[in-house]
Amino acid sequence: MSSNRTGKRGRTWRRILLAVCCLALVAALAVGFWPEPVPVQTAPVTRGPLEVNIREEGTTRIRQRHVLSPPVAGYLERVQLRAGDTIRKGQTTLAIIQAQPSEFLSPRSRAQALARLKTAQAGKNQRAAEVERAEAVRKLARKEFKRAETLLARDVISRQEWDDAENRIQVLEREVRAARFALAAAAFEVEQIRVFLQAIPNIGSQESIPLTIISPVDGFVLNVFEENARFIPAGTPIMEIGDPRDLEAEIELLSRDAVAVVPGAEVVIEGWGGSTPLRGRVSMVEPGGFTKISALGVEEQRVKVRVDFLDLVSKKTRLGDRYRVEAHIRTWHGDDVLQIPLGALFRRGTQWMVFVLQDGRAHLREVEIDHSNGEAAEIRSGLREKDRVILYPPDEVEDGIAVKDERL
Repeated sequence: MSSNRTGKRGRTWRRILLAVCCLALVAALAVGFWPEPVPVQTAPVTRGPLEVNIREEGTTRIRQRHVLSPPVAGYLERVQLRAGDTIRKGQTTLAIIQAQPSEFLSPRSRAQALARLKTAQAGKNQRAAEVERAEAVRKLARKEFKRAETLLARDVISRQEWDDAENRIQVLEREVRAARFALAAAAFEVEQIRVFLQAIPNIGSQESIPLTIISPVDGFVLNVFEENARFIPAGTPIMEIGDPRDLEAEIELLSRDAVAVVPGAEVVIEGWGGSTPLRGRVSMVEPGGFTKISALGVEEQRVKVRVDFLDLVSKKTRLGDRYRVEAHIRTWHGDDVLQIPLGALFRRGTQWMVFVLQDGRAHLREVEIDHSNGEAAEIRSGLREKDRVILYPPDEVEDGIAVKDERL
């Protein structure tokens, strides 16, 4: 009897052992064939400042350029000045024109000169009115800046509002200087015509006085159009003069980008050759566009945007006319914006979607976005702060699949 019990007990243990081995084998097979979590990289949904900028190349441009041309025909002596030469108001001789008696004694020439004088005087009066307007606006801006300083000391306004008032004064200072430059150029034209009328000799006299053109402003010679000695008709451009300190930037934007730019928008100027970026502000967006052929041969509609420099460029920088610059124009700014990296977004149909990591699994979620700067996008709905989204989700990631977060 005892041997039978022993045999039954041994068979029972063998059965239990066999069952355990089978369960272990099944478990091993299940673990072996069980899908591993897909490795992904994630990023948190954060809240903070967000800027939207348009980046485009452009060139510098002297705002007020004066093209020198004689009011009458005559023989131009060889021009000694070259591009880049410094000129002084009332001191530097720009050109000398020898009068031809037959032309200078002509009653028709006198009548034409008188007509030009009236036109030049009207232009001078207009420039004088522009100077008065610019000075009046600057005076008002200075009063507003003084009030802003008082309010800032009392913490009534923000630092940004004070900076805007200060920048406005700097822009208006440049406008006053440019208006005075234009007035000086107009006065110079009037004076040259008067000199010509006074130099006309009496009828029957063969003597004539050369017409000497003196610089009306301080600045530099930008271009010389006529340098050889020859006879030139009235109104022939001889040279172009200006002041390189009166610079602005001219940026050519795609028309679809230009619609988002408004006058007064902040600009950061880089790539101009210096180590420090220069601050600027959009002064005007031209209302008309033009067609430009890109480097790839594609027709593009472009719009010119003019930018005033807020940071004065020192003499050591040697930033001049038609120099290349790179502009970053701010079109939108938010201080407290819910945002995610742009790499987490993808489209399904017309909707923006993301995968959210939750409890070790990827969950598909629809979101609504607004502003984007190419790196991050503003989230209007669909996510909360501190949620984690999957960056550049692989094709294996689906709704509800197990994933493994491999953060950088």
